[in-house]
Amino acid sequence: MAQIQEFPICANPCSLFDPILSDPTQKKPVKPFPLARRFIPMRFSPITSATLTLTLLLLAPRSASADPSQNWAHWRGHGGNGISTTATPPTTFSDTANVKWKVEIPGRGSGSPVIWEDRVFVTSAVPEAGGGGKLSFQLFCLDRATGALKWKQTAVTAAPHEGTHETNTFASASPCTDGERVYAHFGSRGLFCYDLEGTLLWSKTDFPPMTARNGFGEGSSPTIAGDTILVPWDHEGPSALYALNKKTGAPLWTAKRDDEPTCWATPLVVEVEGKSQVIMNGQTKARAYDLATGEELWSCGGQTERPVASAVYADGLTFIASGFRGSFLGAFRLDGKGDIKGTEHVAWQVGQDTPDIASPLLSGGRLYFFKGKSGILTCLEAATGKVLFGPERIPGISSTYASPVAAGGHVYLTDRSGTITVIKDGPKLEVVATNSLGQGVDATPAPVGGQLFVRGERSLFCLE
Repeated sequence: MAQIQEFPICANPCSLFDPILSDPTQKKPVKPFPLARRFIPMRFSPITSATLTLTLLLLAPRSASADPSQNWAHWRGHGGNGISTTATPPTTFSDTANVKWKVEIPGRGSGSPVIWEDRVFVTSAVPEAGGGGKLSFQLFCLDRATGALKWKQTAVTAAPHEGTHETNTFASASPCTDGERVYAHFGSRGLFCYDLEGTLLWSKTDFPPMTARNGFGEGSSPTIAGDTILVPWDHEGPSALYALNKKTGAPLWTAKRDDEPTCWATPLVVEVEGKSQVIMNGQTKARAYDLATGEELWSCGGQTERPVASAVYADGLTFIASGFRGSFLGAFRLDGKGDIKGTEHVAWQVGQDTPDIASPLLSGGRLYFFKGKSGILTCLEAATGKVLFGPERIPGISSTYASPVAAGGHVYLTDRSGTITVIKDGPKLEVVATNSLGQGVDATPAPVGGQLFVRGERSLFCLE
């Protein structure tokens, strides 16, 4: 039986809460409550206290920063469209101006940083001492306030089984987090799940090795949806989309994509009539899968070769594009079944000036995208495909890998040279500022709160 403890209560409980009633300098003495004229023993059981503590914790409101929209937990942010509805980052900055902190990240990586509350996560492939082609595949956790290293974990040390394009890296997939776990994906080297303190919870390293088209390397990022983590696996061998239990790594289902060659797109998950669909780009077809089962729901051909751009979604339409050796951008309604090409489920499509590597941005009912890998920008009305402006050349932007992002009424456009041009998020092209970080940038920036996090070729910037 739990031991009962007795504690006295103060003779004047008002003195604990009201300085006026308890002030001895007051002219009129305060008459104590009748019940409090003597010490009254009260009994508290440790069991009861624990129960009360737990009840208070459960009733306590969650902090605003626990809201996914207040964080940037995925490569394209909350919702996957490349926008933050809460962030207000600076519009003018450089490698010295409006820099809260700047931290050198060893090795090479083009995956974007992800942010959850006070933590920033980024991955890198670091050459091992002594050469031999071995790389240390690492996940870094930095303090958001200072940039100081909280912890670093080496997921695996290995020599890649094949090369990569000179502009790609061996750590080009972005990590992702659900606020309890963080996932580092190193393609053929595996998927690694850690808690936020850096303890390895599980890993999956038995994916089949990828054979990327023309040795261009790997790059698709995983996506978290509910209790599922999705891992895309399109390559020159048997392609597939894998669904794993995010808590254990156990396989849930595998959607075979044998007719799809290498694709670098990241899955997008959207809810349609109470059910979740997984939208995937592909060279053969754009497709949607049932998140619960992996069943293919609809598909549509028309894409160009080796697609890279990921889908975006709003108001019942998903937008899927590709722009290498051709141009294609389609707006698809998600209630179709089977092959929807040429049906009413294709709302509209365009065949020029579409994006290659950078994914489109969907903000405020407007669809922004570059032409190929260039700095020529077009903005369409998402519902109809009507051109609002463009194609127009953006000052300072000529070669693009990073995708546009929007926050605080502005759109941030990133050149591979490290120039970031800021324009108004609106139906007319209005250039606000052109900034340079002094080093190359291929990773998509992450806007959170009053900050913009940018992964450069050498450094991670926190701009504020």
